[in-house]
Amino acid sequence: MSELELPAAVKAAVLCDALPYIRRFQGCTVVVKYGGNVLASAAGPAVQVLPAATPGDHDEAAEAGTQALQRFAEDVVLLRSIGILPVVVHGGGPQIGSLMARLGKVPEFRDGLRVTDSETLEIARMVLVGKVNRDIVDMINVLGPLAVGLSGEDAGLITATPRDPELGYVGDVLAVDPTIVHHLLAEGLVPVVATIGSDRAGQAYNINADTVAGAIAERLGAEKLVFLTDVAGIRANAADPATLLHQLAAKDLDELIASGAIGEGMVPKAKACSHAVRHGVSSAHVLDGRVAHAILLELLTSEGVGTMVVP
Repeated sequence: MSELELPAAVKAAVLCDALPYIRRFQGCTVVVKYGGNVLASAAGPAVQVLPAATPGDHDEAAEAGTQALQRFAEDVVLLRSIGILPVVVHGGGPQIGSLMARLGKVPEFRDGLRVTDSETLEIARMVLVGKVNRDIVDMINVLGPLAVGLSGEDAGLITATPRDPELGYVGDVLAVDPTIVHHLLAEGLVPVVATIGSDRAGQAYNINADTVAGAIAERLGAEKLVFLTDVAGIRANAADPATLLHQLAAKDLDELIASGAIGEGMVPKAKACSHAVRHGVSSAHVLDGRVAHAILLELLTSEGVGTMVVP
């Protein structure tokens, strides 16, 4: 039975069950990091490797990606409509890789980080600011005229510092000035942030979106930090889905990171969760963004669908 076929009484019961959570979180800020890998996973391999896809594969993949994005946008608009203040931060690594492949540029990685020369930086800016950001903003605005696209370069939102000269224009967050975000939230709008920052001289840097989401959540004093990714949550053993952890404390998460139990791709998210809950964020969540309405299930029900990290 689909959600549209639920009896009216069941729908009403679901709404009533959500009421305590709606009351609790009204007026609270929730920072949601929407990973580029969520879109890529929802859309399938054809989006990740565009040159190898047949036209039919690409159409199917694009449709799946659109549906996933629509469900995400519905969650964001609903949260804002019930008085919760969502701030969206997004990545776009798979999409950057796809465009690089189409342009014949071979990516180079060191310790899991993309070496970013000036040409790669421009590709990243085009994809993150000009494509992924616009896609998210446009989809939200189809459902309600709420979303405003930002880059970390706008209004001094993210001041960056270079991470390592060997990585080129890969940056870390030096500071976050949330003034522009506060203004937008006060106007009832939803900021959607692309993770390109700039240093004090105006040089742009591509910054890990997990790190940016955590830094923004900390500076906003967010109630929650939510990571939407392509796995069900944090596992005690990265290779074993049965070891999914539904709740853990920051100190236990630190031990998992130090032991190497957490997979490489999850480490930035785990570190951001641990840091955020130690610096004013009430809880952090890692969810499978491929699950329909994962945000609503996690925030507005007692069951939850991913991992919650607490101080």
